[in-house]
Parts: sequence; structure tokens; C-alpha cells
Amino acid sequence: MSAKESFDFKSGEVLLVNKPLHWTSFDVVNKLRYSIKRKLDVKKIKVGHAGTLDPLADGLLILCTGKKTKTIESLMGLEKVYSGEITLGSTTPSYDLETEIDQTYPTDHFTLELIKSEVEKMIGDYDQYPPIFSAKKVNGKKAYDLARKGIEVELKPKKINISKFEITGFEDNKLSFVIACSKGTYIRSIAHDLGKNLNSGGHLSVLRREQIGDFSLKNSFTVEEWIEKIDNSDVPIIESN
Repeated sequence: MSAKESFDFKSGEVLLVNKPLHWTSFDVVNKLRYSIKRKLDVKKIKVGHAGTLDPLADGLLILCTGKKTKTIESLMGLEKVYSGEITLGSTTPSYDLETEIDQTYPTDHFTLELIKSEVEKMIGDYDQYPPIFSAKKVNGKKAYDLARKGIEVELKPKKINISKFEITGFEDNKLSFVIACSKGTYIRSIAHDLGKNLNSGGHLSVLRREQIGDFSLKNSFTVEEWIEKIDNSDVPIIESN
């Protein structure tokens, strides 16, 4: 039998989690916070995530506990790496699969050379408009709440940086990619903008976060694996006040 792992959740731990598809980031936080509280037999323990990952995306989510929650802001500022798939020739209001396709566009003019040329033009700094279906605040209200009610939303662009945009496959108008980008970048907007730059349309159909700074998805564990690790771990006893 292997030795038990030791965790000090109060002093602070950094947990690398492979977030499952359709879960929100807060679903993961709540699930693991509950497991930690149960293990420690306490009513409260600080647990937070270092950067939201949409429900329609899976991959790396960093959780911090206890005093390590103070490092969340610095972790959120790290460059992120994503892999995924952009479906060209059609758009959705949310720029991904949260909403239905609303328009289709010609794709007969596509060549791999043309797509590569437009992809390369997007590398570097540019002013990106967030999707209207986003958590950006407009007059104190979240943009997606207004968009779902049919209210017109005008969002301001934000300067972002794409340091890497690599095509890893292209078949049946589905473009596989790897992107490295700065904090605050919407991959959905990249999909939408690329479609527009190709005189067509585009939306994000698959997304996985592979890396945050030096933290890699390869070193992460599923929610179920983390629960098992927490349940079977050695932890310091927290004295109640």
C-alpha cells in the first residue's frame, strides 16, 4: 500500500483539477470545498479558483485553499494555452455551442493557405470585443443576462495578446488549433473574428485548457480523483475556537 499523501489545506494548497465538460468552475470549487470541510470536520475553509473555465470547456482549473487563496490574482495573470476546434462557415449568438446556429456562410473559397494566412495575422496584440454572452458587466448587470432577454448590449474592446496560434488539423470546415494567449482572452471571440476575417463565419465547437503558466493539464486530477485523495490523506488537525 502506498503512503498517504499529506495536505495542509488551511495553510494552503494548490490543486490542479481536470474540470469536466458541462460543470461550472464554481461546481468544482463547491464539490471539493465540501470534501475538504468534511475531511477536516470544519464549517468553513477558503477555496477559490484562479480563472473561470466555461461549462462548455474542459481542462485545467487551478484551485487554491486557505492562505494560498491570496495567490489567486497572480495566477490569473499567467499566460494560458488552449486546444480546441473552430467550426467555420456558421455563427451563433454566443460564439460557441451554448446557442443555436443563426447564420451560415459560403466556404467554397477556403484553402488551407488562406486560413493559415489569416491565422498568422491574428498573432500579437489586438483589441478584442468580448461576446455579448459573457459575464462582462454592463451598467452593473452581466452581459449574458441582458442578451438572453433580447436587450442590445454594447461591449468595449480589450487589448489582448496571442503569442501562439497553431493549426493542428483542418477537415470538413473544422479547424483544430492550439492557442497561447494573455489573461482575459475569449477564445470564442477568436473563433468569431477568424470567421469574419475569412469573409465567412465561425464559432467555437470544442475547447480544452491545457496550461496556465507552468501548470499543466498533464499533472491534474479529476474531481473524483481529488475527492479520493482528500478522503485518504493525512491532514493537520484544526482546533476549533
